[in-house]
Amino acid sequence: MIRVAVVDDERLVRSGLRMILGTAPDIEMVADCSGAEAVDTVLRCAAEVVLLDIRMPDVDGLTVLRRLRAAPNPPVVAMLTTFDAQEYLTAALREGAAGFLLKDSDPEQLVRAVRTLAAGGSVLDPGVTRAVIGGYLTAEDQAAANRAVSGLTPRESEVLALLGEGLANAQIADRMGLAPSTVKDHVRALLGKLGGINRIQAAIVADRAGLVAGAPRGSW
Repeated sequence: MIRVAVVDDERLVRSGLRMILGTAPDIEMVADCSGAEAVDTVLRCAAEVVLLDIRMPDVDGLTVLRRLRAAPNPPVVAMLTTFDAQEYLTAALREGAAGFLLKDSDPEQLVRAVRTLAAGGSVLDPGVTRAVIGGYLTAEDQAAANRAVSGLTPRESEVLALLGEGLANAQIADRMGLAPSTVKDHVRALLGKLGGINRIQAAIVADRAGLVAGAPRGSW
């Protein structure tokens, strides 16, 4: 079972997400709370995946994210956002967010997203894809990314391209015909070579360096 917690200042949003995710046979809703009690609640319940409101009035979502990511064995955190919160997206990405989802995402998309996050993948709602990538690109030097990618082995570049499609390690292993442990080693090595970044940042680097064909996908 995937242990999931929802953190949002709106009780109605929390109830709705609990209802949606609670219908999945492989998901266990272990907590829902506001930002003020989030860190203690999430860690006490040992949630594996957290859906966290990016903007809350009592305790800012970025603060909660930072504290959760600093904990031993931190959960995977995806940010819940709206179309008017672009200024928070790049900051959340730098703090280690593993995904971005709109609050009004389709129920099936939410369930798939939780499963992807639990499997080590990243998720990016198509409604915020351009905002996330655009904000990150304006803050980073494209030439530096190209230089970093040029230092990867051909196999690592191939893995990076698949990370750019939002695939989890097991999916990359299936696509490449490799053992999951081998893929895990490649991912660890390439993330280190790219400066110790996370999977979404790596996906953006892949997109920027032209390793990912076509437009960004909602399956991230």
